[in-house]
Amino acid sequence: MSFSRKDYEFLRDIGISPRNPGCFVNGSWKAHGPLVSTLNPANNQVIAEVVEGSIEDYEEGMQACAEAAKIWMQVPAPKRGEIVRQIGDALRSKLQQLGRLVSLEMGKILPEGIGEVQEIIDMCDFAVGLSRQLNGSVIPSERPNHAMLEMWNPLGIVGVITAFNFPCAVLGWNACIALVCGNCVVWKGAPTTPLVTIAMTKVVASVLEKNNLPGAIFTSLCGGADIGQAIAKDTRIPLVSFTGSSKVGQLVQQTVTARHGKCLLELSGNNAIIVMDDADVQLAVRSVLFAAVGTAGQRCTTCRRLILHESIYQKVLDQLLDVYKQIKIGNPLEKGTLLGPLHTVESRKNFEKGIEVIKSQGGKILTGGTVIESDGNFVRPTIVEISSNADVVKEELFAPVLYLMKFQTLKEAIEINNSVPQGLSSSIFTRRPDVIFKWIGPLGSDCGIVNVNIPTNGAEIGGAFGGEKATGGGREAGSDSWKQYMRRSTCTINYGNELPLAQGINFG
Repeated sequence: MSFSRKDYEFLRDIGISPRNPGCFVNGSWKAHGPLVSTLNPANNQVIAEVVEGSIEDYEEGMQACAEAAKIWMQVPAPKRGEIVRQIGDALRSKLQQLGRLVSLEMGKILPEGIGEVQEIIDMCDFAVGLSRQLNGSVIPSERPNHAMLEMWNPLGIVGVITAFNFPCAVLGWNACIALVCGNCVVWKGAPTTPLVTIAMTKVVASVLEKNNLPGAIFTSLCGGADIGQAIAKDTRIPLVSFTGSSKVGQLVQQTVTARHGKCLLELSGNNAIIVMDDADVQLAVRSVLFAAVGTAGQRCTTCRRLILHESIYQKVLDQLLDVYKQIKIGNPLEKGTLLGPLHTVESRKNFEKGIEVIKSQGGKILTGGTVIESDGNFVRPTIVEISSNADVVKEELFAPVLYLMKFQTLKEAIEINNSVPQGLSSSIFTRRPDVIFKWIGPLGSDCGIVNVNIPTNGAEIGGAFGGEKATGGGREAGSDSWKQYMRRSTCTINYGNELPLAQGINFG
Protein backbone atom coordinates (compact mmCIF):
# COMPACT_ATOMS: atom_id res chain seq x y z
CA MET A 1 0.00 0.00 0.00
CA SER A 2 1.05 3.60 -0.58
CA PHE A 3 -0.03 6.85 1.03
CA SER A 4 -2.77 8.79 -0.73
CA ARG A 5 -0.66 11.96 -0.85
CA LYS A 6 3.01 12.42 -1.57
CA ASP A 7 3.41 14.84 1.36
CA TYR A 8 2.54 11.96 3.73
CA GLU A 9 5.54 9.92 2.61
CA PHE A 10 7.72 11.37 5.39
CA LEU A 11 5.73 9.19 7.80
CA ARG A 12 7.72 6.14 6.67
CA ASP A 13 10.81 7.74 8.26
CA ILE A 14 9.16 7.36 11.68
CA GLY A 15 7.75 3.89 11.14
CA ILE A 16 4.23 4.74 9.96
CA SER A 17 2.65 2.78 7.10
CA PRO A 18 -0.65 3.29 5.26
CA ARG A 19 -2.06 0.54 7.54
CA ASN A 20 -0.73 -0.02 11.08
CA PRO A 21 -1.34 -2.41 13.99
CA GLY A 22 -2.19 -0.14 16.91
CA CYS A 23 -0.85 -2.02 19.95
CA PHE A 24 2.64 -2.61 21.26
CA VAL A 25 2.20 -5.47 23.73
CA ASN A 26 4.79 -7.86 25.11
CA GLY A 27 7.42 -6.39 22.82
CA SER A 28 5.59 -6.84 19.50
CA TRP A 29 3.08 -5.00 17.31
CA LYS A 30 -0.39 -6.48 16.98
CA ALA A 31 -4.05 -5.56 17.25
CA HIS A 32 -7.38 -7.38 16.98
CA GLY A 33 -9.90 -4.55 17.20
CA PRO A 34 -11.70 -2.52 14.53
CA LEU A 35 -9.97 -0.78 11.62
CA VAL A 36 -10.17 3.03 11.86
CA SER A 37 -8.96 5.88 9.67
CA THR A 38 -7.07 8.87 11.03
CA LEU A 39 -7.87 12.19 9.36
CA ASN A 40 -6.02 15.38 8.53
CA PRO A 41 -8.16 18.10 10.18
CA ALA A 42 -7.06 20.67 7.59
CA ASN A 43 -8.91 18.81 4.82
CA ASN A 44 -10.54 15.76 6.51
CA GLN A 45 -8.72 13.40 4.16
CA VAL A 46 -7.48 10.02 5.37
CA ILE A 47 -3.83 9.98 6.40
CA ALA A 48 -3.55 6.29 7.26
CA GLU A 49 -5.44 3.38 8.80
CA VAL A 50 -4.93 1.83 12.23
CA VAL A 51 -6.16 -1.45 13.67
CA GLU A 52 -7.24 -0.64 17.21
CA GLY A 53 -6.59 -2.84 20.19
CA SER A 54 -9.07 -5.17 21.83
CA ILE A 55 -9.53 -6.13 25.47
CA GLU A 56 -7.67 -9.36 24.66
CA ASP A 57 -4.70 -7.29 23.44
CA TYR A 58 -4.88 -5.26 26.63
CA GLU A 59 -4.89 -8.33 28.84
CA GLU A 60 -1.92 -9.84 27.05
CA GLY A 61 -0.06 -6.58 27.42
CA MET A 62 -0.86 -6.27 31.12
CA GLN A 63 0.30 -9.80 31.91
CA ALA A 64 3.63 -9.14 30.23
CA CYS A 65 3.88 -5.71 31.83
CA ALA A 66 3.39 -7.15 35.32
CA GLU A 67 6.29 -9.54 34.75
CA ALA A 68 8.50 -6.82 33.25
CA ALA A 69 7.84 -4.61 36.29
CA LYS A 70 9.60 -7.13 38.53
CA ILE A 71 12.72 -6.73 36.39
CA TRP A 72 12.60 -2.98 35.75
CA MET A 73 12.12 -1.91 39.37
CA GLN A 74 15.32 -3.73 40.35
CA VAL A 75 17.44 -1.84 37.82
CA PRO A 76 19.33 0.91 39.71
CA ALA A 77 17.69 4.30 39.26
CA PRO A 78 20.70 5.94 37.52
CA LYS A 79 20.72 3.04 35.04
CA ARG A 80 17.03 3.65 34.39
CA GLY A 81 17.94 7.29 33.85
CA GLU A 82 20.45 6.23 31.20
CA ILE A 83 17.67 4.48 29.28
CA VAL A 84 15.53 7.62 29.44
CA ARG A 85 18.54 9.65 28.24
CA GLN A 86 18.75 7.39 25.19
CA ILE A 87 15.03 7.88 24.56
CA GLY A 88 15.63 11.63 24.55
CA ASP A 89 18.47 11.26 22.05
CA ALA A 90 16.32 9.03 19.83
CA LEU A 91 13.60 11.69 19.87
CA ARG A 92 16.14 14.38 18.95
CA SER A 93 17.07 12.45 15.83
CA LYS A 94 13.40 12.41 14.73
CA LEU A 95 12.32 15.80 16.09
CA GLN A 96 11.30 17.37 12.78
CA GLN A 97 9.39 14.33 11.50
CA LEU A 98 7.59 13.71 14.80
CA GLY A 99 6.72 17.39 15.14
CA ARG A 100 5.37 17.38 11.59
CA LEU A 101 3.22 14.35 12.40
CA VAL A 102 1.76 16.07 15.47
CA SER A 103 0.88 19.07 13.31
CA LEU A 104 -0.55 16.89 10.54
CA GLU A 105 -2.71 14.65 12.70
CA MET A 106 -3.73 17.00 15.52
CA GLY A 107 -3.93 20.25 13.54
CA LYS A 108 -1.71 22.58 15.59
CA ILE A 109 0.74 24.73 13.66
CA LEU A 110 4.16 23.26 12.90
CA PRO A 111 6.18 25.29 15.44
CA GLU A 112 3.80 24.05 18.14
CA GLY A 113 4.06 20.47 16.88
CA ILE A 114 7.85 20.57 17.00
CA GLY A 115 7.68 22.31 20.36
CA GLU A 116 5.53 19.52 21.77
CA VAL A 117 8.09 16.87 20.87
CA GLN A 118 10.86 19.11 22.22
CA GLU A 119 8.97 19.17 25.51
CA ILE A 120 9.35 15.39 25.82
CA ILE A 121 13.06 15.70 25.05
CA ASP A 122 13.32 18.28 27.83
CA MET A 123 11.43 15.95 30.16
CA CYS A 124 13.95 13.19 29.36
CA ASP A 125 16.79 15.51 30.34
CA PHE A 126 14.97 16.46 33.53
CA ALA A 127 14.31 12.82 34.38
CA VAL A 128 17.94 11.81 33.85
CA GLY A 129 19.06 14.24 36.55
CA LEU A 130 16.17 13.18 38.76
CA SER A 131 17.28 9.54 38.57
CA ARG A 132 20.16 10.40 40.93
CA GLN A 133 18.00 12.45 43.29
CA LEU A 134 15.14 10.17 44.36
CA ASN A 135 16.10 10.98 47.93
CA GLY A 136 14.34 10.12 51.17
CA SER A 137 14.86 11.87 54.49
CA VAL A 138 16.90 10.68 57.48
CA ILE A 139 14.82 11.61 60.51
CA PRO A 140 16.09 12.02 64.10
CA SER A 141 14.57 9.38 66.37
CA GLU A 142 13.43 10.18 69.89
CA ARG A 143 14.48 6.69 70.99
CA PRO A 144 18.09 5.77 71.81
CA ASN A 145 19.87 3.40 69.42
CA HIS A 146 17.19 3.88 66.79
CA ALA A 147 17.43 5.33 63.26
CA MET A 148 14.54 6.60 61.11
CA LEU A 149 14.60 7.06 57.36
CA GLU A 150 12.32 7.21 54.34
CA MET A 151 12.52 4.73 51.48
CA TRP A 152 10.97 5.49 48.09
CA ASN A 153 10.10 2.44 46.01
CA PRO A 154 8.38 2.05 42.62
CA LEU A 155 4.62 1.60 42.43
CA GLY A 156 5.03 -1.05 39.71
CA ILE A 157 2.83 0.02 36.77
CA VAL A 158 1.54 3.47 35.85
CA GLY A 159 -1.43 3.85 33.49
CA VAL A 160 -1.42 6.96 31.28
CA ILE A 161 -4.49 8.09 29.34
CA THR A 162 -3.84 11.16 27.18
CA ALA A 163 -5.94 13.59 25.12
CA PHE A 164 -5.80 14.71 21.48
CA ASN A 165 -4.69 18.30 22.07
CA PHE A 166 -1.26 17.23 23.37
CA PRO A 167 -1.02 13.74 21.91
CA CYS A 168 2.54 13.10 23.11
CA ALA A 169 3.78 15.84 25.50
CA VAL A 170 1.55 14.70 28.35
CA LEU A 171 2.86 11.17 27.89
CA GLY A 172 6.35 12.63 28.34
CA TRP A 173 5.40 14.37 31.58
CA ASN A 174 4.27 11.05 32.98
CA ALA A 175 6.38 8.37 31.31
CA CYS A 176 9.80 10.00 31.73
CA ILE A 177 9.26 10.35 35.47
CA ALA A 178 7.49 7.02 35.90
CA LEU A 179 10.30 5.15 34.12
CA VAL A 180 13.16 6.62 36.18
CA CYS A 181 11.11 5.92 39.31
CA GLY A 182 11.14 2.23 38.33
CA ASN A 183 7.64 1.80 36.94
CA CYS A 184 6.44 0.21 33.73
CA VAL A 185 4.07 2.34 31.65
CA VAL A 186 0.78 1.40 29.97
CA TRP A 187 -0.28 4.17 27.60
CA LYS A 188 -3.64 4.67 25.92
CA GLY A 189 -3.31 7.52 23.45
CA ALA A 190 -6.21 9.59 22.16
CA PRO A 191 -8.46 7.72 19.69
CA THR A 192 -8.14 10.49 17.07
CA THR A 193 -4.31 10.71 17.13
CA PRO A 194 -3.24 7.05 16.85
CA LEU A 195 -0.32 7.73 14.49
CA VAL A 196 1.37 9.89 17.13
CA THR A 197 0.87 7.08 19.66
CA ILE A 198 2.43 4.53 17.30
CA ALA A 199 5.36 6.73 16.21
CA MET A 200 6.26 7.70 19.79
CA THR A 201 6.05 4.09 20.95
CA LYS A 202 8.38 2.96 18.16
CA VAL A 203 11.03 5.37 19.42
CA VAL A 204 10.77 4.02 22.98
CA ALA A 205 10.63 0.40 21.80
CA SER A 206 13.80 0.81 19.74
CA VAL A 207 15.73 1.97 22.81
CA LEU A 208 14.46 -0.90 24.96
CA GLU A 209 15.38 -3.40 22.25
CA LYS A 210 18.86 -1.91 21.80
CA ASN A 211 19.48 -2.37 25.53
CA ASN A 212 18.11 -5.94 25.63
CA LEU A 213 15.31 -4.91 27.98
CA PRO A 214 11.77 -6.36 27.94
CA GLY A 215 9.57 -4.48 25.48
CA ALA A 216 6.73 -4.80 27.98
CA ILE A 217 8.35 -2.09 30.12
CA PHE A 218 6.44 0.24 27.80
CA THR A 219 3.04 -0.93 26.53
CA SER A 220 0.81 1.21 24.32
CA LEU A 221 -2.68 0.72 22.93
CA CYS A 222 -4.74 2.61 20.39
CA GLY A 223 -8.40 2.16 21.14
CA GLY A 224 -11.64 3.48 22.51
CA ALA A 225 -13.31 3.91 25.87
CA ASP A 226 -13.22 0.17 26.62
CA ILE A 227 -9.43 0.27 26.90
CA GLY A 228 -9.59 3.34 29.15
CA GLN A 229 -12.18 1.68 31.37
CA ALA A 230 -10.01 -1.43 31.63
CA ILE A 231 -7.08 0.68 32.82
CA ALA A 232 -9.26 2.46 35.38
CA LYS A 233 -10.58 -0.84 36.78
CA ASP A 234 -7.30 -2.78 36.77
CA THR A 235 -6.00 -3.43 40.30
CA ARG A 236 -2.55 -4.15 38.82
CA ILE A 237 -2.22 -0.41 38.06
CA PRO A 238 -1.71 1.51 41.32
CA LEU A 239 -1.69 4.94 39.63
CA VAL A 240 -3.76 6.18 36.69
CA SER A 241 -2.92 9.51 35.08
CA PHE A 242 -5.87 10.84 33.08
CA THR A 243 -6.04 13.95 30.89
CA GLY A 244 -9.42 15.01 29.53
CA SER A 245 -12.72 16.62 30.49
CA SER A 246 -13.86 17.12 34.07
CA LYS A 247 -16.91 14.96 33.41
CA VAL A 248 -14.95 11.91 32.24
CA GLY A 249 -12.20 12.53 34.77
CA GLN A 250 -14.72 12.32 37.59
CA LEU A 251 -15.85 8.92 36.34
CA VAL A 252 -12.24 7.72 36.10
CA GLN A 253 -11.56 8.94 39.62
CA GLN A 254 -14.62 7.15 41.01
CA THR A 255 -13.59 3.89 39.34
CA VAL A 256 -9.96 4.06 40.45
CA THR A 257 -10.79 5.18 43.98
CA ALA A 258 -13.33 2.37 44.37
CA ARG A 259 -10.46 -0.13 44.04
CA HIS A 260 -8.21 1.98 46.33
CA GLY A 261 -5.97 3.11 43.49
CA LYS A 262 -4.52 6.59 43.04
CA CYS A 263 -5.47 9.14 40.37
CA LEU A 264 -3.51 11.95 38.80
CA LEU A 265 -6.05 14.15 37.01
CA GLU A 266 -5.42 16.94 34.48
CA LEU A 267 -8.90 18.14 33.52
CA SER A 268 -10.67 21.22 32.17
CA GLY A 269 -9.33 24.76 32.30
CA ASN A 270 -11.20 28.06 32.07
CA ASN A 271 -8.35 30.45 32.34
CA ALA A 272 -8.36 34.21 32.84
CA ILE A 273 -5.94 37.05 32.21
CA ILE A 274 -6.44 40.19 34.30
CA VAL A 275 -5.05 43.46 32.88
CA MET A 276 -4.62 46.18 35.49
CA ASP A 277 -4.72 49.91 34.79
CA ASP A 278 -0.91 50.17 35.11
CA ALA A 279 -0.14 47.24 32.81
CA ASP A 280 2.12 47.25 29.76
CA VAL A 281 -0.78 47.09 27.29
CA GLN A 282 1.31 46.09 24.29
CA LEU A 283 2.85 43.19 26.24
CA ALA A 284 -0.60 42.14 27.45
CA VAL A 285 -2.11 42.19 23.96
CA ARG A 286 0.69 40.02 22.52
CA SER A 287 0.26 37.59 25.40
CA VAL A 288 -3.51 37.40 25.02
CA LEU A 289 -3.19 36.73 21.29
CA PHE A 290 -0.91 33.73 21.87
CA ALA A 291 -2.93 32.47 24.83
CA ALA A 292 -6.34 32.78 23.15
CA VAL A 293 -5.54 31.72 19.58
CA GLY A 294 -2.65 29.25 20.01
CA THR A 295 -3.59 25.64 19.19
CA ALA A 296 -6.91 27.05 17.91
CA GLY A 297 -8.02 27.49 21.51
CA GLN A 298 -7.64 23.79 22.24
CA ARG A 299 -5.14 23.99 25.09
CA CYS A 300 -6.30 23.34 28.63
CA THR A 301 -4.33 26.53 29.43
CA THR A 302 -5.95 28.63 26.68
CA CYS A 303 -7.04 32.08 27.82
CA ARG A 304 -10.84 32.06 27.67
CA ARG A 305 -11.64 35.09 29.85
CA LEU A 306 -10.01 38.52 29.55
CA ILE A 307 -10.74 40.72 32.57
CA LEU A 308 -9.88 44.35 31.80
CA HIS A 309 -9.74 47.38 34.07
CA GLU A 310 -12.38 49.82 32.88
CA SER A 311 -9.83 52.60 32.31
CA ILE A 312 -7.87 50.62 29.68
CA TYR A 313 -10.73 48.47 28.37
CA GLN A 314 -11.22 50.24 25.05
CA LYS A 315 -7.48 50.62 24.41
CA VAL A 316 -6.87 46.89 24.84
CA LEU A 317 -9.96 45.99 22.82
CA ASP A 318 -8.95 48.22 19.90
CA GLN A 319 -5.49 46.69 19.75
CA LEU A 320 -6.88 43.15 20.01
CA LEU A 321 -9.35 43.72 17.18
CA ASP A 322 -6.50 45.04 15.06
CA VAL A 323 -4.20 42.03 15.63
CA TYR A 324 -7.08 39.58 15.17
CA LYS A 325 -7.53 40.97 11.65
CA GLN A 326 -3.91 40.02 10.88
CA ILE A 327 -4.14 36.37 11.95
CA LYS A 328 -3.23 34.02 9.12
CA ILE A 329 -5.59 31.04 9.09
CA GLY A 330 -4.78 27.96 7.05
CA ASN A 331 -2.71 24.82 6.62
CA PRO A 332 -0.85 24.33 9.93
CA LEU A 333 2.16 22.94 8.08
CA GLU A 334 2.65 26.12 6.05
CA LYS A 335 5.10 28.77 7.25
CA GLY A 336 3.40 31.84 8.67
CA THR A 337 0.13 30.16 9.63
CA LEU A 338 -0.92 31.23 13.13
CA LEU A 339 -4.27 29.47 13.38
CA GLY A 340 -4.88 25.94 12.14
CA PRO A 341 -8.12 23.94 12.15
CA LEU A 342 -10.08 22.55 15.04
CA HIS A 343 -9.30 18.89 15.54
CA THR A 344 -12.52 17.25 14.31
CA VAL A 345 -15.76 17.97 12.48
CA GLU A 346 -17.50 17.51 15.85
CA SER A 347 -15.27 20.23 17.33
CA ARG A 348 -16.42 22.62 14.62
CA LYS A 349 -20.07 21.75 15.34
CA ASN A 350 -19.49 22.39 19.06
CA PHE A 351 -18.06 25.81 18.16
CA GLU A 352 -21.23 26.68 16.22
CA LYS A 353 -23.45 25.46 19.07
CA GLY A 354 -21.37 27.43 21.55
CA ILE A 355 -21.76 30.65 19.57
CA GLU A 356 -25.55 30.24 19.58
CA VAL A 357 -25.55 29.73 23.35
CA ILE A 358 -23.33 32.79 23.81
CA LYS A 359 -25.73 34.94 21.81
CA SER A 360 -28.74 33.60 23.72
CA GLN A 361 -27.10 34.65 27.00
CA GLY A 362 -26.43 38.24 25.95
CA GLY A 363 -23.00 37.83 24.41
CA LYS A 364 -22.04 40.38 21.75
CA ILE A 365 -19.79 39.05 18.99
CA LEU A 366 -17.12 41.68 18.27
CA THR A 367 -15.21 39.66 15.69
CA GLY A 368 -15.35 36.11 14.34
CA GLY A 369 -18.11 33.81 15.49
CA THR A 370 -18.44 31.87 12.23
CA VAL A 371 -16.97 28.80 10.58
CA ILE A 372 -14.90 29.07 7.41
CA GLU A 373 -16.40 27.18 4.52
CA SER A 374 -13.76 24.66 3.47
CA ASP A 375 -13.00 20.95 3.52
CA GLY A 376 -11.22 21.41 6.86
CA ASN A 377 -12.41 22.26 10.36
CA PHE A 378 -11.54 25.96 10.28
CA VAL A 379 -13.31 28.64 12.34
CA ARG A 380 -12.69 32.35 12.81
CA PRO A 381 -11.10 33.43 16.08
CA THR A 382 -13.77 35.10 18.15
CA ILE A 383 -13.98 37.91 20.70
CA VAL A 384 -17.15 38.31 22.75
CA GLU A 385 -18.34 40.98 25.17
CA ILE A 386 -20.34 39.26 27.90
CA SER A 387 -21.22 39.42 31.58
CA SER A 388 -19.00 37.43 33.92
CA ASN A 389 -22.22 36.05 35.45
CA ALA A 390 -23.41 34.37 32.23
CA ASP A 391 -23.64 30.60 32.63
CA VAL A 392 -21.74 29.93 29.40
CA VAL A 393 -18.69 31.72 30.82
CA LYS A 394 -18.47 29.07 33.54
CA GLU A 395 -18.03 26.33 30.93
CA GLU A 396 -15.04 25.42 28.77
CA LEU A 397 -15.68 25.86 25.05
CA PHE A 398 -12.69 24.16 23.41
CA ALA A 399 -12.24 26.67 20.59
CA PRO A 400 -10.66 30.10 19.94
CA VAL A 401 -13.38 32.09 21.74
CA LEU A 402 -12.33 34.88 24.11
CA TYR A 403 -14.76 36.49 26.60
CA LEU A 404 -14.19 40.15 27.52
CA MET A 405 -15.38 41.69 30.79
CA LYS A 406 -14.68 44.85 32.83
CA PHE A 407 -13.71 45.43 36.45
CA GLN A 408 -13.07 48.41 38.73
CA THR A 409 -11.08 47.01 41.67
CA LEU A 410 -8.49 44.26 42.14
CA LYS A 411 -10.82 42.51 44.59
CA GLU A 412 -13.53 42.39 41.92
CA ALA A 413 -11.08 41.07 39.30
CA ILE A 414 -9.87 38.27 41.58
CA GLU A 415 -13.47 37.32 42.39
CA ILE A 416 -14.25 37.03 38.67
CA ASN A 417 -11.12 34.93 38.12
CA ASN A 418 -12.10 32.56 40.94
CA SER A 419 -15.82 32.39 40.07
CA VAL A 420 -15.63 29.42 37.68
CA PRO A 421 -15.56 25.71 38.65
CA GLN A 422 -12.16 25.16 36.99
CA GLY A 423 -8.84 26.24 38.50
CA LEU A 424 -5.94 25.55 36.17
CA SER A 425 -4.08 28.66 34.98
CA SER A 426 -4.35 32.40 35.54
CA SER A 427 -2.34 35.54 34.90
CA ILE A 428 -2.26 39.22 35.82
CA PHE A 429 -0.55 42.12 34.06
CA THR A 430 0.67 44.82 36.42
CA ARG A 431 3.83 46.64 37.53
CA ARG A 432 2.80 47.04 41.19
CA PRO A 433 4.47 44.73 43.76
CA ASP A 434 1.53 44.97 46.18
CA VAL A 435 -0.84 43.69 43.47
CA ILE A 436 1.57 40.92 42.45
CA PHE A 437 1.95 39.55 45.96
CA LYS A 438 -1.75 39.73 46.71
CA TRP A 439 -2.40 37.88 43.42
CA ILE A 440 -0.04 35.00 44.29
CA GLY A 441 -1.05 34.93 47.97
CA PRO A 442 -3.86 33.25 49.93
CA LEU A 443 -6.50 35.81 48.87
CA GLY A 444 -5.42 35.83 45.24
CA SER A 445 -5.87 33.39 42.37
CA ASP A 446 -7.22 29.96 43.34
CA CYS A 447 -5.52 28.24 40.39
CA GLY A 448 -2.62 25.79 40.29
CA ILE A 449 -0.71 28.08 37.90
CA VAL A 450 -0.56 31.75 38.89
CA ASN A 451 1.39 33.95 36.46
CA VAL A 452 2.43 37.59 36.31
CA ASN A 453 3.05 39.45 33.03
CA ILE A 454 3.08 36.28 30.93
CA PRO A 455 0.22 34.32 29.25
CA THR A 456 -1.78 31.53 30.85
CA ASN A 457 -0.24 28.95 28.51
CA GLY A 458 3.32 27.88 27.76
CA ALA A 459 4.22 26.31 31.12
CA GLU A 460 7.82 25.21 31.73
CA ILE A 461 8.57 21.62 32.72
CA GLY A 462 10.62 22.59 35.79
CA GLY A 463 7.49 23.50 37.72
CA ALA A 464 4.67 21.17 38.70
CA PHE A 465 1.82 21.44 36.17
CA GLY A 466 -1.80 21.10 37.25
CA GLY A 467 -4.80 22.82 38.77
CA GLU A 468 -7.37 22.90 41.53
CA LYS A 469 -11.14 22.40 41.81
CA ALA A 470 -12.70 20.80 38.72
CA THR A 471 -9.26 20.70 37.08
CA GLY A 472 -8.60 17.68 39.28
CA GLY A 473 -5.75 18.57 41.62
CA GLY A 474 -3.08 16.58 39.79
CA ARG A 475 0.53 17.71 39.35
CA GLU A 476 2.80 16.49 36.56
CA ALA A 477 6.29 17.24 35.17
CA GLY A 478 8.67 19.13 37.47
CA SER A 479 9.22 20.09 41.09
CA ASP A 480 8.51 17.09 43.36
CA SER A 481 5.83 15.54 41.11
CA TRP A 482 7.97 12.39 41.05
CA LYS A 483 6.70 11.47 44.52
CA GLN A 484 3.31 10.55 43.06
CA TYR A 485 4.95 7.75 41.03
CA MET A 486 6.51 6.06 44.06
CA ARG A 487 5.41 4.69 47.41
CA ARG A 488 6.99 6.08 50.56
CA SER A 489 7.95 3.85 53.48
CA THR A 490 8.92 5.31 56.84
CA CYS A 491 11.49 2.90 58.26
CA THR A 492 12.57 2.69 61.91
CA ILE A 493 15.62 0.55 62.69
CA ASN A 494 16.50 -0.56 66.22
CA TYR A 495 20.22 -1.30 66.37
CA GLY A 496 20.34 -1.68 70.17
CA ASN A 497 19.34 -4.32 72.73
CA GLU A 498 16.52 -2.43 74.45
CA LEU A 499 12.94 -1.76 73.33
CA PRO A 500 12.06 1.82 74.26
CA LEU A 501 8.63 2.91 72.93
CA ALA A 502 7.67 6.19 71.32
CA GLN A 503 5.95 8.91 73.39
CA GLY A 504 7.61 7.43 76.50
CA ILE A 505 5.05 4.64 76.79
CA ASN A 506 6.15 1.92 79.20
CA PHE A 507 4.42 -1.47 79.45
CA GLY A 508 6.80 -2.64 82.21
